[in-house]
Amino acid sequence: MTTDVITPARTLRAGFIGGGFMAAVHSRAARAAGAKLAAGTSSTSDRAAETAERLGLDRAHATVDDLMADPSIDVVHVCTPNHTHAEFARAAIEAGKHVVCEKPLATDATDAAALAALAAERGVVAAVPFVYRFHPMVREARARVARGDAGELLSVDGRYLQDWLAAPSDDDWRVDAAAGGPSRAFADIGSHLVDLVEFVSGDRITRLCAQTRTVYAERARHDAITTEDLVAVLVELSGGAVGTLLVSQVAPGRKNGLTLELAGTRASVRFEQERPGRLWIGRVDSSEVVERDRARLAPDAARLALVPAGHPMGYQDAFNGFVADAYAAIGGAEPEGLPRFADGLRAVRVTEAVLASARLGTWTEVPE
Repeated sequence: MTTDVITPARTLRAGFIGGGFMAAVHSRAARAAGAKLAAGTSSTSDRAAETAERLGLDRAHATVDDLMADPSIDVVHVCTPNHTHAEFARAAIEAGKHVVCEKPLATDATDAAALAALAAERGVVAAVPFVYRFHPMVREARARVARGDAGELLSVDGRYLQDWLAAPSDDDWRVDAAAGGPSRAFADIGSHLVDLVEFVSGDRITRLCAQTRTVYAERARHDAITTEDLVAVLVELSGGAVGTLLVSQVAPGRKNGLTLELAGTRASVRFEQERPGRLWIGRVDSSEVVERDRARLAPDAARLALVPAGHPMGYQDAFNGFVADAYAAIGGAEPEGLPRFADGLRAVRVTEAVLASARLGTWTEVPE
């Protein structure tokens, strides 16, 4: 496998729906991938104009329909509240455009499955930004597990802890089920953790037992909140490993504490997103820290290591790698590990299994 960075075959023209934090992240990644930032739209025509100026887009469209009707746009980035994702992604596909849709792909599995089927039927590239796959050391962990360095996998310990909603005065549209969907913490960040578990291990979660908790039913601007603040999950994997997953948006001091540790019969492998340039490899007689060094990494990890060893890489770099691979796929390439709508559907199905298990108080099978 080549260690060269995959680049699009031609200059793509990108359109953006939404004007918040994620639209800024997507636009920076599109620019880094060499795309033309053609147009954008938002909730109002005035906000669309402000967003276009702030993000450096060529022009603003007053409505989503206007953007979809623009024949010059090749790929649409959906960066809006969760409840709109399915509608806008479907519109982009039906307009013959490729699409990059923020997760969750949809707020229920029926809509997510319909989108994955429609994208396959129309032959468009449809991707979901599970971007933590694009940290070079995640790819290195995956390569080491795949070649048997860890031995037979026995256990998984995964955590995704944040504190941005730790106080009742903290609020956001995501706490509202009407805008964010029936799940919040798990759909928002737990989906990333599950994606990493399955991507790195190569195994699927087959069944799970979950408990959720809504710590604050009232916040600064919302009351009668039903979406969860934290989730604890026991999981079984298809290869026989068992594991625990803890997801929280109310863990004081944890900003973006995404960690994954896989333990096998030979070794353990640990990745920490807040220290993304290294892996911890644990063995009975000794342990080691493996630093990101392109010359010493597996090929698929090395191609994503864009700066010399010792120079930090982070979240935006991972996002840039994801968008570059999505654009390369539009050009006909087949980049390894690109998360597509099928992966978005998978995340929605696991989320629904978590909610069902918590509601029923039982182990729940995760459908394929």
